[in-house]
Amino acid sequence: MADKQRRTTIIRQVVSLLLFLCVWALGSGTVRYAVPEEMESGSFVANVAKDLGLDPKRLSARRARVVSEGSRQHFQLNSNTGNLFIKEKLDREELCGQTDPCILHFEIILENPLQSYRAEVRVYDVNDHSPEFSDNELLLKMPESTPPGSRFPLANAQDLDVGNNSLQSYAVSSTDHFRVYTRHRSDGRKYAELVLETPLDREEQAEISFMLTAIDGGSPARSGAAQVRITVLDSNDNVPEFSQTLYRARVLENSEQDYVVLTTDSDEGINGAISYTFSQKSKKNVSAFSINPVTGEIRLLGPLDFEETETYEIDVQATDGGGLSAHSKVLVEVVDVNDNAPEVKVTSLVSPIPEDSSPETVVALFNVRDRDSGDNGRTVCSIEDDLPFSAKPTSKNSYSLVTENTFDREKVSEYNITITARDLGTPSLSTEERIIVKISDINDNSPEFSQTSYMMYVRENNGPAVLIGKVNAFDSDSEQNAKVTYSLWPAEVGGLPLLSYISINSENGNVYALRSMDYEQIGSFQVAVRAADGGSPPLNSEVIVRVVIIDENDNAPFILYPLQNSSSPANDLVPRSAEAGYLVTKVVAVDGDSGQNSWLSYHLLKATDPGLFTIASQNGEIRTTRLITDRDTMKQILIVLVRDSGESPLSSSATLNIALVDGFSDLHMRFTDAAVEEEENGTLTLYLIISLCLVLFVFFISIIVFIIIKLYRRRHYRERFMSASGNFYGNSNFQNNLVDVTGNGTLSHSYRYEVCLTTGSGNSEFRFLRPIIPSLPPQHGIAGTDSGKEQDLLTNLQLNTDLESANEVRLTSDLLECFYFIFVNYLFKVYPSLKDNVEVFIFKIIQKAIPFLL
Repeated sequence: MADKQRRTTIIRQVVSLLLFLCVWALGSGTVRYAVPEEMESGSFVANVAKDLGLDPKRLSARRARVVSEGSRQHFQLNSNTGNLFIKEKLDREELCGQTDPCILHFEIILENPLQSYRAEVRVYDVNDHSPEFSDNELLLKMPESTPPGSRFPLANAQDLDVGNNSLQSYAVSSTDHFRVYTRHRSDGRKYAELVLETPLDREEQAEISFMLTAIDGGSPARSGAAQVRITVLDSNDNVPEFSQTLYRARVLENSEQDYVVLTTDSDEGINGAISYTFSQKSKKNVSAFSINPVTGEIRLLGPLDFEETETYEIDVQATDGGGLSAHSKVLVEVVDVNDNAPEVKVTSLVSPIPEDSSPETVVALFNVRDRDSGDNGRTVCSIEDDLPFSAKPTSKNSYSLVTENTFDREKVSEYNITITARDLGTPSLSTEERIIVKISDINDNSPEFSQTSYMMYVRENNGPAVLIGKVNAFDSDSEQNAKVTYSLWPAEVGGLPLLSYISINSENGNVYALRSMDYEQIGSFQVAVRAADGGSPPLNSEVIVRVVIIDENDNAPFILYPLQNSSSPANDLVPRSAEAGYLVTKVVAVDGDSGQNSWLSYHLLKATDPGLFTIASQNGEIRTTRLITDRDTMKQILIVLVRDSGESPLSSSATLNIALVDGFSDLHMRFTDAAVEEEENGTLTLYLIISLCLVLFVFFISIIVFIIIKLYRRRHYRERFMSASGNFYGNSNFQNNLVDVTGNGTLSHSYRYEVCLTTGSGNSEFRFLRPIIPSLPPQHGIAGTDSGKEQDLLTNLQLNTDLESANEVRLTSDLLECFYFIFVNYLFKVYPSLKDNVEVFIFKIIQKAIPFLL
């Protein structure tokens, strides 16, 4: 039945507490809740998200948590729902003792941004403890002469509960001599006082016994009992008496052990010396004080603590040898001294913080507590002036550490902050708390290359995957923001993608050649290398890398002149009249390499007469070294070696044929030899001959047209002649203005041709064959006769005809000469090696064409 009533009481208390949960303390900015003690772990307290107006969905993202002031965490927060639960079973007596109300303070911390909300939970007492006496039996001695109304204090019972559940009253069982009254001490505790109602008579009753019961105010009420035994003594005239019924003393809390608090005094009784004892042996008094049983001095057993107990109430009993006793009270007031330094507790710290945090960003939350009272318990808080932080109070004894400006992690990566809390006592005490705030990196710096540009060298004909250099970029950011990756900017080199030439290691910046390089194709190229960090979004920078191909001596000299191919060797003419130092020809060569590898030197490797010619080693000019004699062979063969200056020199050779000439026969022999060589090497000149045939075909068409015109003119002259002979005699006015010539009236067909040679390099240049018209001898006719006049007329007409023919032949010669200079000379300039063959060919054509034209 008692258990059922107890459960009903607990339910009623819980319901009342649930109603209390809806009450807010708006004035202080603190959320207050209340729960009964003895609630099991996991019990629901309240939904703080709803009470604080927070979005439950964001609690987890903001890392919502509960931080208690003490070392033990009594509550836990569900960051998904915002519900507050009891973490462990609450025992009010263990948490707060006799302090009422019992309040547990804590803070609800949110991050991003950092915020705190103060909250407190009041733990209500449940009547779970019964009053208890320290002794089960209380012994008293009273003389039978004790007058009615005398009062005797009794040892009080202890009840750990508080409020209505604590000890409320005392009661005694039925007795005719005594009544019990409930008295209050200065600290609120209740004790029993026994009052004598009727006189005592030792003969009638030498010992009186009854039960003393202590009753609390719980529902249902709990109680505890002790037996009281009173011994009635014979009458005694003198009972010990204290000089004061109440003694007062003030003691500093830092007083040393054995410090004399005070000395009680009393008159000695008739039965001998008086002994002093504590009549109320509470644990608190017994542990703090001791009393000298002879002198009544009360001394300290150890330092007192004002923060735990401010006053002590001690019951002192003086007993003489006959057992008679007197009672008095001693009230000890503990005086506070500044013996407690402030305590700094950091409840929340956000570290690291981004370097771009705006001013007034909350970095840390901390509380400052001083257990002293008055000015000794008032505190001020500060930090160093040279730091970009400041401490701002948020509530009583609570502070927030906020930023004053932005940061640059690359300059200062962390701050060592010393929080100094100082009280206002005398002397002042202080405490320092050091916290480290690290600055987290944001991606605000691009990678920087160690050089503004890079120059890398690689030898041509290199093997694949050859390391040719390295680029290095540094990012002053940290962690992922400082991780640099390298890449090549897309481009083309020589018509091919850049990635087909080189590659770069994205991790370390090593640059490799992917293919064999050829200096003659690409002497150098440049690429853009991009360095990007790992931030979000990533930052990047670029640098130009110039790759220079180092030339290797891998190209032999190439002889441009005389051209060495399948055609006949080069032929040059040197007149025998040439003086020493005469420039015969010049060997022209090039080298595809560069630098020293392309420096060419010319050497006369082999010659028919080594002493006749010399070659300049620098420019390849071939000159005679002496005068040419008749003993020198007409045909000289020279082999010229052209060599470069590389480490492993390469060389090429050229063969030259030099003819020593001094007349037409030598020239004709040279042409004949050239024709033979041309027949042997006809493939080389095939295309030239075809071209010449086409041109000559056009030329012969022109000749045919010319012949037709010539025949037409002859016929015209004949008709004119016939007309003139018919009218000769009839025309008396005919004037004889014709040339008088002798002979048969026709021109001689003998012609003389001139071969013209040019001087200079020795090469013959065929100008042309020019017909020379001989002077005509005078022709004498028969004058004075008609037949003579007719004969003169015919002769003059024939002479005019022959003159026109001669002019036509000269015209034809001029046309051939123009043809030669316009076409052939141009062809010789383009193909100098074909000059000899063409001259022979043209010579043959002219030899046969001119007689035909004539």
